[in-house]
Amino acid sequence: MNLFADAFAWLFSPERLQGPYALQTLLGQHLFYTVVSVAVAAAIALPIGWLIGHTGKGREVAVAISGAARAVPSFGLLVLLVLVLGVVRTPLAAVITFVLLAIPSLLAGAYTGLEAIDRREIDAARATGMTEWQIFTKVELPLGLPLLVGGLRAAVLQVIATVTIAAYVNLGGLGWPIIQGIPLRRFDQVLGGAILVAALALIADLLLAVAQRAAVPHGVRVQQSGAPASRRAGRVASAPA
Repeated sequence: MNLFADAFAWLFSPERLQGPYALQTLLGQHLFYTVVSVAVAAAIALPIGWLIGHTGKGREVAVAISGAARAVPSFGLLVLLVLVLGVVRTPLAAVITFVLLAIPSLLAGAYTGLEAIDRREIDAARATGMTEWQIFTKVELPLGLPLLVGGLRAAVLQVIATVTIAAYVNLGGLGWPIIQGIPLRRFDQVLGGAILVAALALIADLLLAVAQRAAVPHGVRVQQSGAPASRRAGRVASAPA
């Protein structure tokens, strides 16, 4: 318990808001790498995932690539890319590492969101004369958005956790107190940094959970909330008098 008290004392010390390693500066660096990496990963993964979900082709390849990307150790990849690209391009190496980490979740969210849609709805839209682009933008994309946001949610949390290792190659972020505190045996600082990373992840998860719930189309939400009542009414109507 004393360690937690020391960690919070370290966090709320006025010194934490001063200098090049002020907490607000480290938070800004952490958010910058997270946002840039997820945005680049989304630009790569979403079009491919939507194409797979719309056409139904290439799913096996996407699953294999996603599985391989998940198996790559992020820390080892970061160090390897820094050695290959050079110390001057360390930020690029870090972004590439985080992008590769975020792609599998975004890719899975994109194509599973479209695959989960009832094919009868797609056939009905096609029967009304809608083009493939109209089917995608007006039917598939809105209905598949909740699962896509779920994939985004997973990707953001993974990247937030992994950006912590950016401090190992001197890129700052909220991992810096952890990386610096371990060799100095400043366990209050290490725990304080861990609390900051956990708090950031929890806040991001909460915001994206709300966004995922809001992404459910109104008609689907009404149908889902009305389904139990309809089933109860059916059971009452069919019950013997």
